Amino acid sequence: MNAATPASGYAIELRGLHKRFGKTEVIRGASLAVRPGERVAIIGPNGAGKSTLFNLISGRLAPTSGQVLLNGQRIDGRKPYEINRLGLARSFQITNLFPRLSVFENLRCALLWKMGYRYTFLRFLSRLHDANARTDELLRMIQLQGKRDVLAMNLPYAEQRALEIGVTIAGGADVILLDEPTAGMSRGETRHFIELIRRVTEGKTLLTVEHDMGVVFGLADKIAVVVHGEVIAFDTPEAVRADQRVQEAYLGSAIADAQVGER
Repeated sequence: MNAATPASGYAIELRGLHKRFGKTEVIRGASLAVRPGERVAIIGPNGAGKSTLFNLISGRLAPTSGQVLLNGQRIDGRKPYEINRLGLARSFQITNLFPRLSVFENLRCALLWKMGYRYTFLRFLSRLHDANARTDELLRMIQLQGKRDVLAMNLPYAEQRALEIGVTIAGGADVILLDEPTAGMSRGETRHFIELIRRVTEGKTLLTVEHDMGVVFGLADKIAVVVHGEVIAFDTPEAVRADQRVQEAYLGSAIADAQVGER
């Protein structure tokens, strides 16, 4: 079930965000407002501050100044697990799974807290019929039901990434952050993965950092362009594609490559 539209009208809002590391200012007054259900791709050159922005939103870093709001509630400075319990989940560039647990066990671990199974060690997991049924639903959703009992470390790379998507959405978060989800995939795997992301995030708010312009223009409702720690454009893919400032600052030939790939 999706969360109700927040009073502010935004699922994620960044207000004048700054982040310094010593004397180096990485994020310089970034502002962004994402409505519930929007799919937003965050793009920009290497070193633009995209990963730092994700870390600020998800609580891995605290801002030097400015605010981060989730469904109208300030979350800047909160711990990552607190933010997760408020309805935001994140995946990482590097696959982050329990390698010696099966596909099924990885998914079940991810949803136990949301289903009310907290710090208790007296129940046999096999007897948690509601959790096991929900895990089977997730397996079908990410199309790994045939790999149910395979150890995560034995999955091919693309299937590990699919499993991580499943783990990310297992807790029922309404806001999903994906950090370069298609990195390292073949063209065919990427096409399949875009459809997977579309399917499992339907009705949710999605922010993704992505370098593949084919993925960006094929997935995003809107694109936020980050350059030198600032959001210099935030609009539809068509408007961003035509924005002269964006082309000069970042896209250029990348857009041309994406256009060729669409033909």
